[in-house]
Amino acid sequence: MKRMKRFTACLTAAVMLAMQSVSLPSPKVLAAPDEYHDDWLHVEGDKIVDMDGNEVWMTGVNWFGYNVGSQVFDGVWSVNMHHCLELIADHGFNLLRVPMSTEILLQWKKHGPDPMVKVNTYENPELTEEGVEGGTIKYSFDIWNQAVEWCRELGIKIMIDIHCATTNAAGHNVPLWYDDKYSTKDWLDALAWVTEYYKDDDTIIAIDLKNEPHGKTDEGKFAKWDGSTDENNWRYAAERGAKAVLDVNPNMLIMVEGIEVYPKFEDGESWSSPSTDYARYPYSPYHGAWWGANFRGLREFPIDLGEHQSQLVYSPHDYGPEVWKQAWFYLEDDSKTFTRETLLDDYWRDTWAFIAEEKIGPLLMGEWGGWVDDAHDKTGENRHWLKEIRDYMIDMHIHHTFWCFNENSSDTGGLVYDNFGKWDDEKYEFVKPALWADENGVFISLDHKIPIGANGQSLSEYYGGGNVPKVTTPKTTEPTSVTTGTTTTQSTTTETTTTRETTTVTTQVTTEPVVTTEPVSSEESSKKSELKATLLGDANCDGIVAVDDAVMLCRMVSEDKTVIITDLGMINADCDGVRGVSSDDVTMMLKLIARIISKDEMKAPA
Repeated sequence: MKRMKRFTACLTAAVMLAMQSVSLPSPKVLAAPDEYHDDWLHVEGDKIVDMDGNEVWMTGVNWFGYNVGSQVFDGVWSVNMHHCLELIADHGFNLLRVPMSTEILLQWKKHGPDPMVKVNTYENPELTEEGVEGGTIKYSFDIWNQAVEWCRELGIKIMIDIHCATTNAAGHNVPLWYDDKYSTKDWLDALAWVTEYYKDDDTIIAIDLKNEPHGKTDEGKFAKWDGSTDENNWRYAAERGAKAVLDVNPNMLIMVEGIEVYPKFEDGESWSSPSTDYARYPYSPYHGAWWGANFRGLREFPIDLGEHQSQLVYSPHDYGPEVWKQAWFYLEDDSKTFTRETLLDDYWRDTWAFIAEEKIGPLLMGEWGGWVDDAHDKTGENRHWLKEIRDYMIDMHIHHTFWCFNENSSDTGGLVYDNFGKWDDEKYEFVKPALWADENGVFISLDHKIPIGANGQSLSEYYGGGNVPKVTTPKTTEPTSVTTGTTTTQSTTTETTTTRETTTVTTQVTTEPVVTTEPVSSEESSKKSELKATLLGDANCDGIVAVDDAVMLCRMVSEDKTVIITDLGMINADCDGVRGVSSDDVTMMLKLIARIISKDEMKAPA
């Protein structure tokens, strides 16, 4: 009974500590802004590399809302924004592509009034002026900067995507970077302003100049790609947009998308040809593509960024048959289905894949995604396409941002569902193999100092500049369930069940003995003094610091004889800087898990 009281007291104190951090997260400034200059990226050949020339792999996700009128990420009307960003980081997405509009950037520049900001203040008290549930919602730009700060703390880098000119849920349907309300000059001003504002913060490392330029000649407005200075020439506009950014910050990566159609000049066609030649139907005067995916004009009319060419990345979009049943999904032999080879031959290679295959430059697939459930993908063809493009991007090391985190993308769905309340494990399993991780499966950040998520590693750690975490090994236990408001996610890598809400955190601990690694042999025991910590806080030596490490140490400190901690586990557990394990070490573990401290603040005894 005495032992159980000690254990309960230790665990209760630890959980209360975690509750304090999780309930009301407070922003934490990690460094002065002028120190955020070591994570800028640039291009060498067809690779994207860091300041030391080390190759990186940008593998991220889209989360829209700032482009559609919410004035914030969609879903924050029901769930906690901070926790959603934690989910993104913990699942290994190292880049967040954020669709915005020219309008909202110019609104922020002028500090113009907000339309209605869709924030559930009871789920997001930290997004209120008072910091309390039901408080006054902050100005949308302040909320955005809070998101930037949280991304920085979580090891997530950001790419701003100019998705449309005017803020509108259907704004992406407008084919050009300008419309009747916002001009090309407005677009250039917005690009220059947002670059100036963040030029000393490498949390934002890339700008996608315009989402999906598209259109056909007889539709009235269309994007073309040629050598002219016509206003609708996307190549010319992209060079001007890049200059607006790079004149302010020459370190920013510039994403240039393609267009929709390109004339069949080989057949005598031109930009003035109609979309369809009905006399020769189904012949088309144009080579078609998904919006923003057609780079056929690049061969004759390359993008020229002058002295800043090293910042240029090409960014097509690609989708499967559930979005639209394109011609390249069908073969002449109806008994067969498309393959990687037929997709390359019939569409990918001549449209965008030649850029990667001929090593013209790096590619970042700005959008790809789709349904994986039987209700939407009845034939399984969309899942088949997802696997083909995923595996091709892995083999070719193509950077990408998955579409999307949101559930409210009508033709693809997202990584969450049930009003942003549940994580879609099935869809995530499709994406996960294409996320940047080491040979042990540990996710890799694009930040040199800050690991990605709770169990990832920093770029410096991956390239040998620190203590690289080990593989997270799944255990044969029940999944962990994490709930934020209505958000529930599952993982099979821990033995502890944690229910997380806006104001409460409870931890249920199994009464079975904690499973650890096998005890060291007598020969290994004799070398105990030579052992070095592999990961401070990792008492069970599974390569991560989690609540089960704190539980294990609580039970040992409480003299539970059923707990076995290896010699290496004891060295890892001794993390408060004072020799000998105690409840103080448990506190350090929980502070790390709750993100009150960083890994660098854990200390081995002198």
